Amino acid sequence: MASESPARTDTAIAAAEAALRSARRETHEAPVEKKKRNPSSVRHEHEIAWQGKRINFERRVLLMALMAGVPGTVISVALLWWGDYSAKVQWTLLMFIVCWWLGFVFALQRRVVQPLQTLSNLLAALHEGDYSIRARGATRGDALGDVLAEVNDFGVLLREQRLGAMEATALLRTVMREIDVAIFAFDAEERLRLINAAGESLLARPAERILNSTAEELGLREALRCDENCTMQMSFRGKAARWGVRRTVFREHGVPHQLLVLTDLSRTLREEERLAWQRLVRVLGHELNNSLAPIKSIAGSLQSLIRREHRPEDWQEDAERGLSVIASRAAALGRFTASYTRLAKLPEPRLQKVSAKSLIERIVNLETRLDVEILQSIDVMIDADPDQLEQLLINLIRNGVDAALETSGRVAVSWQKTGAELEIRVEDEGHGLPPAANLFVPFFTTKQNGSGIGLVLSRQIAEAHNGTLTLGNRVDRAGCVARLRLPL
Repeated sequence: MASESPARTDTAIAAAEAALRSARRETHEAPVEKKKRNPSSVRHEHEIAWQGKRINFERRVLLMALMAGVPGTVISVALLWWGDYSAKVQWTLLMFIVCWWLGFVFALQRRVVQPLQTLSNLLAALHEGDYSIRARGATRGDALGDVLAEVNDFGVLLREQRLGAMEATALLRTVMREIDVAIFAFDAEERLRLINAAGESLLARPAERILNSTAEELGLREALRCDENCTMQMSFRGKAARWGVRRTVFREHGVPHQLLVLTDLSRTLREEERLAWQRLVRVLGHELNNSLAPIKSIAGSLQSLIRREHRPEDWQEDAERGLSVIASRAAALGRFTASYTRLAKLPEPRLQKVSAKSLIERIVNLETRLDVEILQSIDVMIDADPDQLEQLLINLIRNGVDAALETSGRVAVSWQKTGAELEIRVEDEGHGLPPAANLFVPFFTTKQNGSGIGLVLSRQIAEAHNGTLTLGNRVDRAGCVARLRLPL
C-alpha cells in the first residue's frame, strides 16, 4: 500500500499537468474578436516595443567598457603597425593588446552585473517570503557593501515583522476560538467572510458550509441594520433570547466590511433578575419580620390573657396597650407597602421649561426647621418635570437639614452650568456619610424613622431625566454633598 501512494500522486500530478496544458492550448487556439483599439493603448504598445528594442544593461556596460579602451587600443595598434617591427612582433603584441583589452572589458562587465544579479536574487527571495538568505561581502565603508548590508538589514526587519504578525495572528485566532461571543465578518455585499467557533455553534453549522452565505440566509440581516450598539430579540435553533448586538465597520484592501458581535444577554439578565429578587425578598422579609414578630407575640399574650378564668384587674389596660401596639405595627406595614408601591410606579417625566433659580428658591422656602442658604448664580433654564424635580430636591434638602440639626451646622444650595449640564449641589455640615455601599438600596436607611426610599426615588427621578445623582463626603470640612447633574 505504501508503494502505491507515490504512484497515485504522480498519476494525479500528470493528469493535472495534462489538463493544464490542454486548457492553455484551448486558450491560445480560441478565436479572438477584433476590438477597436483606443489611441492610449496603441501608444502604450509602441512604448513597450521601443523599450524592447533598447540595449539591455549588460550590453550597455559592455559597450561602454569597449568604448573606454578603444582610443588607447587604436593608438597602440597604430604605433605598433607603423613602427619598424617585424611581423612576428607586430602580431604577437597585437594579440596581447587585444586579449588584455577584451579580458578586462568582460571582467568589468562581470564585476558590475554580478552584484546586481545577487541583489535581484535577494529581493526576489524577500518577495517570496524567504528571509533566511543573506548577501556575502556586506561590509560598511564600501558603496556596494553598504547596499548589501542595507538589504541584509531589510531582510532581518521583514523577518521580525513577519514573526510578529504571525504571533499576533495566532493570538487573534486563539482569542476568537476561545471567546464565548459570536463574531461574524461580512463584506460589502453582506456575504460572510469570517466566523469563530461560537458563531458556528450559534448557527449549528460549520464554517465550511456557511462561508460566502448572505446575512439574509443566515438570519442576521436585521442585526446588520440596527444601531452600532443595541439589544434585539432573536431566535436561533428554535430558541428566542435577548442578544446584545455590536456592529462596526473596518476596511480590508480598501473595501468596507462589517464586524458583527452577538452576546447572549439572557443568562446575564436572568442572573441579575435573580439577584434583584433575592435583595427584594431579603428587604421585605426583614421589614415584615420586624412588624410581625411583635404582633405575634402580643397577640399570643392577649389570647392567653383572655382565656384565664381569673383575670387581673388591669387586664383591660393591658389589652388596650397590646391592641394599640398591633395597630401601630399594622399601620407601619401599610406605610411600608405604600412606599414600595410609590417606588415601583414612578411615572414618566413630563418635560417643560423650568427655571433652576425659581425652583430652588421655592423649595428652600418650604423648609422651616433651618434657614437654608442659597448661593446665588446665573439662572439656567432646563427641560424637566417640575413636580418630580421638586420631590427630588425636597428629599435632598430634608436629608441635609436632618444631618445639620444633629451638629448645629448649616445647609447651602448652589447651582452652576458645567459644559452641557446643570449641576445642583446640596451641602450640609453634618456628620457625613457612613462607610456603607447601600445608600441607594431600597428600604435601607440610617435614620431611626426613615423609610429607605427617598434616595432611591431621587436617583430614579434623576435617571428618568437622563441625569445622575451622587453623594459624597465633603473635603473642606465635615458633612455631605449631594450632586445632581441634569442635561441642558
